[in-house]
Amino acid sequence: MNPSQFVQSADVKLAVYTWGKPSKNKPTVVLVHGYPDAANVWKASAELLAKRYFVVAYDVRGAGNSTRPAHKSAYDLKFLVDDLAAVVEAVSPKKAVHLVAHDWGSIQSWEAVTTPTLQGRIASYTTISGPSLDHAGHWIRQRLSSGSPKQLAQLARQAAHSWYIAMFHLPVVAPTIWRLAGDKFWPTVLAKAEGITDAEVNPTQTEDGKMGVNLYRANVLNRVLKPQERHTTIPVQLIVPTGDHFMVQEIWDDLAQWTRKLWRREVDSGHWIQVSHPQLVADYTAEFIDFIESGQQTPALQLARVA
Repeated sequence: MNPSQFVQSADVKLAVYTWGKPSKNKPTVVLVHGYPDAANVWKASAELLAKRYFVVAYDVRGAGNSTRPAHKSAYDLKFLVDDLAAVVEAVSPKKAVHLVAHDWGSIQSWEAVTTPTLQGRIASYTTISGPSLDHAGHWIRQRLSSGSPKQLAQLARQAAHSWYIAMFHLPVVAPTIWRLAGDKFWPTVLAKAEGITDAEVNPTQTEDGKMGVNLYRANVLNRVLKPQERHTTIPVQLIVPTGDHFMVQEIWDDLAQWTRKLWRREVDSGHWIQVSHPQLVADYTAEFIDFIESGQQTPALQLARVA
């Protein structure tokens, strides 16, 4: 894909992609990708959503055609939120946007909806397979102190799902794996782990994998070990892939503690649901946006309401 424009965020240029044309009568949808992806991971869902909305995606710093800062500190969540704010201001300066995010896109978007920077600029948030690191830290603490064999087992299973995070913190290991494996490495992983054989080719895959490791190194330990209280009043739709190899379903069970307006929908799919089930992601997103815009809630959304 070719960027529609570049947006400046401090010393970083962000490659932005759009589908459809902006209009005062059309809601704007902003899609934020995770690791080790770039914006093109959203292409199929974006094309479907563009039939009714103005759709925007961007390569986060370190990925795709955006600037790749060399230092770990440049990937701190506060800078990622500033990047999102710059994109939102560029594509929808007068109206709040509907935010949809996956994996690390969701992690940084949780930071955005629970801190002041984008207050009043986000109308709704659809999150897939990425928790607030602070929420995750509280979830871990609660289970460690519970004394419940069931909850301790949940924690153990999540630790097993998260084995790669420890590896990412080792010097040179993850970047070396990406460099040696090359661009063919990731399609093989998707095919074997997710059954996805027709994913959009990402020409910057190796560099995205190498640089994106900094997301983990800059944020995970300090947030999870010293979690803060992170609340939001923004309506949140949680889409839970029940076959996710990286997240246990129970990690979402305490989410109503942090948001007053929560809908939870479970889907029989793997982690990359926007690739394997783009129509479903588009349908759920559209249903939620239409509810937020009109106030008319479908029976399916009524059943999904948690808080």
